[in-house]
Amino acid sequence: MNHNIKSSPWSWVPTLYFAEGIPYVAVMTIALVLYKQLGLSNTEITYYTSWLYLPWVIKPLWSPFVDIIRTKRWWITAMQLLIGAAFGGVAFTIPTSFWLQGTLCFFWLMAFSSATHDIAADGFYMLGLSEHDQSWFVGIRSTFYRLAMIVGQGVLIMIAGNLQVIFRNDIPYSWSLLFYGCGGLFLALWLWHSYILPRPEDNAAADEPQRLRKVSDITHELGEVIRTFFHKEQVLVGILFMLLYRMPEGLLVKVSTLFLIDSTGSGGLGLSPQELGFVQGTVGVIGLTLGGILGGIVAGKDGLKRWLWPMVCAITLPDIVYVFMAYALPHSLLLINVCIFIEQFGYGFGFTAYMLYLIYYSQGEYKTSHYALCTAFMALSMMIPGLFAGALQEMVGYRMFFIIVMAFCSVTFIMSALLKIDPSFGKKNEEN
Repeated sequence: MNHNIKSSPWSWVPTLYFAEGIPYVAVMTIALVLYKQLGLSNTEITYYTSWLYLPWVIKPLWSPFVDIIRTKRWWITAMQLLIGAAFGGVAFTIPTSFWLQGTLCFFWLMAFSSATHDIAADGFYMLGLSEHDQSWFVGIRSTFYRLAMIVGQGVLIMIAGNLQVIFRNDIPYSWSLLFYGCGGLFLALWLWHSYILPRPEDNAAADEPQRLRKVSDITHELGEVIRTFFHKEQVLVGILFMLLYRMPEGLLVKVSTLFLIDSTGSGGLGLSPQELGFVQGTVGVIGLTLGGILGGIVAGKDGLKRWLWPMVCAITLPDIVYVFMAYALPHSLLLINVCIFIEQFGYGFGFTAYMLYLIYYSQGEYKTSHYALCTAFMALSMMIPGLFAGALQEMVGYRMFFIIVMAFCSVTFIMSALLKIDPSFGKKNEEN
């Protein structure tokens, strides 16, 4: 019985991808709400938290070395232990006088550990499963990653709000308790995965010297990967598309959360953490997921080229709901939920075009490594606008900020118009 549990992918694929999602949500979304409640300005919040994208930007540069230094199983368990320690560190420093430096330091540790965990988990997935199981579990892994988004953006923020009610609005203490809880969760995940993960790489330990000898080969190959990446056809348009397609979203993503929880006196909607958790973490994530599923279905049927423009409209035009909310300041939670659902559904649908283009651009030799470089540009496309989004919002106010976001949608349209895409790419009869 014990042997069957340990050999079943059901025992580790769901928990592994759940563990991959939680720290990412913590540094990208929970940190925003934490810092807003602790009194930082929008300028400071967006600037500090946007830098946390950096580990995902530079991830392709160190991913080859994760392959040759120890096993992927070792990296997974070590990173989960580090993520747990980082959660504990954030919890410990929140009530102190150096809370900003302390929490940022541990969020950095969490971000680097999480990015490294992503590399190891995705590699281990291919190593620990047969080809049939890899295909079969691809839906399971994305479902549990989405579940982590709902738990992180929804449930955890709601719990923080409820703790603030229980402890008479003692905000630092409430957040501290929440992060200690997350630390405990990762300690449990570390123990579980240390026990349950299969050991497909144990026989690789014997040729350790050979693996270490590969360092010079890997450095050479990395140089070759980068060289061929920048010699592709339409390289300039491709990279500009990767950096600018999501520019409106890059400006919006952090400020929209701050807008939802900011006081009505500051031009926000004044949602409580519990309401925010429901709106963004539940309704928003469901909209995003449904949009992504629909995008995948239609692109698989007719190809990327056929659906490019509907997807460009879908990722940009729903941003107008924030212009509406900034002017109308609706009190109805139902109306706010409908607005966020529309925006997130559109984003999920439109994001499909972006992801498919990354696959399209990566075709050919080194396609896995080229795709990893594309995802680095994807992280950079969110990091750069985020650095100054809060400062821009504080300069012009929420209403004008959302109008500026809508104006930047023209950049998405221009970049999409410059693309040259094979009409057959993505269609069902194609292998890829």
